Amino acid sequence: MGARSSVEQRLAALGLAVPEAPAPVAAYVPAVVTGSYVFTSGQLPFVDGKLLRTGKVGAEVSQEDAAELARQCALNAIAAVKSVIDDLDRVVRVVKVVGFVASAPDFTGQPFVMNGASKLLGEAFGDAGVHARSAVGVAVLPMDSPVEVELVVEISN
Repeated sequence: MGARSSVEQRLAALGLAVPEAPAPVAAYVPAVVTGSYVFTSGQLPFVDGKLLRTGKVGAEVSQEDAAELARQCALNAIAAVKSVIDDLDRVVRVVKVVGFVASAPDFTGQPFVMNGASKLLGEAFGDAGVHARSAVGVAVLPMDSPVEVELVVEISN
């Protein structure tokens, strides 16, 4: 087993480890490489194969808890990237983050929820983790997950 990437070392300093990429819940793969980019599938807040929470943000799930779930989604998205490129130090930059937040009808804090993912990406990738982002409120997500995150990253060849 090779040395850990600097990204993994920064995550370890936060008490985190890159997990194995979560198994897909339907007919897709966790990530694909095309040219100099990796596109991840939407990642749910799984830990050890179990969804951490269910419900709508602003109802059953607080904004603060949802931000932590978005952080886990981002960690899983990093794992999906690693599954197709092996060395996370090949990531040149996180280009785009798209976050979906299953929201109660009156909940408008989607950007604050997605800060959980964005902050982790900044901590993991430093300046290369600065990205464009969308934070979208939706009625429901797969398995009644409160959040889902997908990434587009540029990689070196």
